Amino acid sequence: MSRTTHDPAPGTPGPPGTSDADVSLSHGLKQRHLSMIALGGVIGAGLFVGSGAGIAAAGPSIVVAYAVSGLLVMLVMRMLGEMSAAYPSSGSFSAHAERAIGPWAGFTAGWSFWVLLCTAVGLEGIGAAKIVTGWLPGTPEWAWVALFMVVFCAANLAAVKNFGEFEFWFAALKVGAITLFLVLGVLAIAGVLPGSDSPGLTNLTGEGGFLPNGSEGLVIGLLASVFAYGGLETVTIAAAESQDPVRGVASAVRTAMWRIALFYIGSMAVIVTLVPWDSKAVVEKGPYVATLDHLDIPGAGQLMNVVVLVALLSAMNANIYGSSRIAYSLVQRGQGPKALGRVSGGVPRTAVLASSVFGFVCVLLSYWRPDDVFPWLLNMIGAVILVVWIFIAASQLRLRRTLEREAPEKLAVRMWAFPVLTWAALAGMLAIFVLMAREPDTRVQLYSTGGMTVTLAAVGYAWQRARN
Repeated sequence: MSRTTHDPAPGTPGPPGTSDADVSLSHGLKQRHLSMIALGGVIGAGLFVGSGAGIAAAGPSIVVAYAVSGLLVMLVMRMLGEMSAAYPSSGSFSAHAERAIGPWAGFTAGWSFWVLLCTAVGLEGIGAAKIVTGWLPGTPEWAWVALFMVVFCAANLAAVKNFGEFEFWFAALKVGAITLFLVLGVLAIAGVLPGSDSPGLTNLTGEGGFLPNGSEGLVIGLLASVFAYGGLETVTIAAAESQDPVRGVASAVRTAMWRIALFYIGSMAVIVTLVPWDSKAVVEKGPYVATLDHLDIPGAGQLMNVVVLVALLSAMNANIYGSSRIAYSLVQRGQGPKALGRVSGGVPRTAVLASSVFGFVCVLLSYWRPDDVFPWLLNMIGAVILVVWIFIAASQLRLRRTLEREAPEKLAVRMWAFPVLTWAALAGMLAIFVLMAREPDTRVQLYSTGGMTVTLAAVGYAWQRARN
C-alpha cells in the first residue's frame, strides 16, 4: 500500500517520538470515491432538514438567498481548492492558515472546526434516531444513536476505504433521489405530471408576494442558507488520502458551481413554486417530503424520509472522518496531544475514537442538560463555518503571491479574478457577521462563537510564542 507523510507547515515538526509509520496516512481513497464524495457532499442534512425554516422566513425569496450564499460558497471553495491542490494535507484549511498566517491561525481554525464537526455528529445522530423512532415507536432514541455511532466509528477505525465506500453509496442514493425529485418537480410545474396541474406563478406571487416578510425575512433566509452549505470542505480533507490528490481537488472544485446551482438553488425553486411557502408541512415534515406529499405521489413522502435518514447518516460518517483527520493534522504540527496522532494501519484510530466520544457526549448533553449546557454548545459553534471561511480567504491572499513567486507550477486550480473576488468574498463574510449581529436569534451565536475563537486564538498565540 502506498503511503504519504503530509506536508506540515514550515517549522512545525511532528510530535517527538513518532516513527515514520506513525505519521503516515494511507492512500486508500480511489478517484471514484472522491468524485462521489464531492458530488454527494453538497447534498447534506442542512439542505434536507434545515431549509424548511429558511423558506418559512423568506418565502419564495429563499431562492435569492440560496443564490447569494451559493455564490459566496463557490468563491470559498475555489480559494480552498487552489491551496489544497498546491499543498494537499489532511489538515486542509488549518494547515494552509498555519503556512500563510502563523501557527496560532492553524490552531484556531483547526480546533474550532473540530468542535463543530464533533458536535454535528451528535446532532445528526439525534436527527436520524428521531426518524427511525417515528417508524418504530416505543424503541429508545438513545439506542439508535448508540448504534449509529458504533457503526460509523467502527467503519472509520478499520480503513479509510471503508469511509470511502460508505460515502460512495450514500452519495449515489442522495444524488439519485434529488435528481428524481427535480425531474418530478419540473414535470409538475410544466403541468405534464399525471394527476397534477401546473401551479403557474400562484405560489411565487400570492400569499404576500415574492418577499412576504420583507428584507428581514430575506436576511433570515440568507443566514439559514449560509449554514446549510457547511461540510463542503470535507472533500479537500479527503483528497489528501486519495491516489491523486491534485486531480481530485481540481475536479471537485471545478464542478462545484453547477452542483450548487442544480441541487440547492434548483430544488429551492421547485419547492416554493409547487408548495405555498407558509404551509405548516414545510417546517413540520421538511420541504422535500411536503412537496412530494403535495403532489400526492403514493409513498413518495416516506421514501424521501429514507433519503433524509441517509443524508443524516452520511453526514455523521463524513464528520467523524473529517474531525479525526483535522485532529491528526493538528497533532502532527505539534498543536495537540500527541496520543491523537498515533496511526495504525494508515488510520489515526485514537483521533477517530476521541472524535466519536465527543460526539456521543453531545448526545448525552442533549438529554441531561437540554436547557442550558446543550444550547450553549450549539450557540458556540453557530458561526464557526464563517470563521473558517475568513481564514481560508486570508490564507489564499498570502499563499497565492508565494506560489506565483516560488512554485507557479503548483497552481493547478486558480482563484478567479484574483485578488478582486477574494476581497469581495471577505467583504461578503463580514456583511454576514453584521447581519447576524442585527438578528436577536443569531446575535447570541455570533458572540458565543466569537468568544470561543478569541480564546483559541489566545491559546494558540501563547503556544506559538512559547515554542519560539
